[in-house]
Amino acid sequence: MALYSEKVMDHFRNPRNVGVIENADGVGEVGNPVCGDIMKIYLKINDEQIIEDVKFETFGCGSAIASSSMATELIMGKPVSEALQLTNKAVTEALDGLPAHKLHCSVLAEEAIKSAVKNYYDNNGIEYDPKDFPDPEVESCHMH
Repeated sequence: MALYSEKVMDHFRNPRNVGVIENADGVGEVGNPVCGDIMKIYLKINDEQIIEDVKFETFGCGSAIASSSMATELIMGKPVSEALQLTNKAVTEALDGLPAHKLHCSVLAEEAIKSAVKNYYDNNGIEYDPKDFPDPEVESCHMH
């Protein structure tokens, strides 16, 4: 069996939504330079709180790039509230799985989206429950 699924390889070789959104409504950056994975997510959100555009910049391994790409695909066109429900498990399942030692890449994608949504809420004075935004710590970074 191959280490990576065809979907992982496709999103790694042909990542979707790569880039920067100038004047983004929300920007989130997570990662740990020690393990080499850093993700930055940019959100453009309309007045109905629908994600109109999402872009990412990821410095990391193929699994990190594939996770970022898939996560942006999963939240594009969705309400912000729905994007907040995205889990690393959903990203992993959408990619048809990741090797156990690469699961933290999907966790980083989830954390980057939550960080970008929190930034959007903060920038717009929108109240939220702080427990919806756990502080991403080094724990999501495992040895490669």
